[in-house]
Amino acid sequence: MPVIGLTGNIGSGKSTVSGYLAELGAQVVDADQVARDIVVPGAPALADIIENFGPEVLNQDGTLDRKKLGAIVYSDPQALAKLNQITHLRIVEAIREVEKNFRSWTESLRSILVIDAPLLIEVGLNQGNDEVWVVRVDPEVQVSRLMDRDGLSREEALRRIAAQMPQEEKLKHARRVIDNSGTAEETKQQIDRHLADFKRIFYQQA
Repeated sequence: MPVIGLTGNIGSGKSTVSGYLAELGAQVVDADQVARDIVVPGAPALADIIENFGPEVLNQDGTLDRKKLGAIVYSDPQALAKLNQITHLRIVEAIREVEKNFRSWTESLRSILVIDAPLLIEVGLNQGNDEVWVVRVDPEVQVSRLMDRDGLSREEALRRIAAQMPQEEKLKHARRVIDNSGTAEETKQQIDRHLADFKRIFYQQA
């Protein structure tokens, strides 16, 4: 069954793209949601985070305070590397299990799985995809979105962008590119066009 790997850097609007693909009937596995699921209270990943970053990264109810943790790791490359070491393999394993189940139980060729992952390429989740789609955005639009969405200063937004693989590097892996710098309608038109072409190519090969 067809699998699309969807990626894009922070502030690119990737979630908007995956949301629209879901509206069009795709099955979407959201790596960000998987990342939240593996750090629920009692989970081994959360225990490892507490061991390495201290109990101050928890909320009063014992859940992970992602904002506090983010402030730590995005100002310290070594801390970010440690967090990635704790979480990435667990995230990949969970998503691969979803993909395996999808391929085994899907009966219709019309079913498409979209793996929505900001680190799709960095952690190797692009391997085995039928296509990789990258959501790009103009750098200034990206900074403005981050500042507005997360209440960050320009310096903080730039630091978070710099912590990821450069957008131009991700674009080298793309079979299709969606430019999300414009209006929502312009983005949807691109998705409609790409999805129709993807289906045409895949079903001809199947």
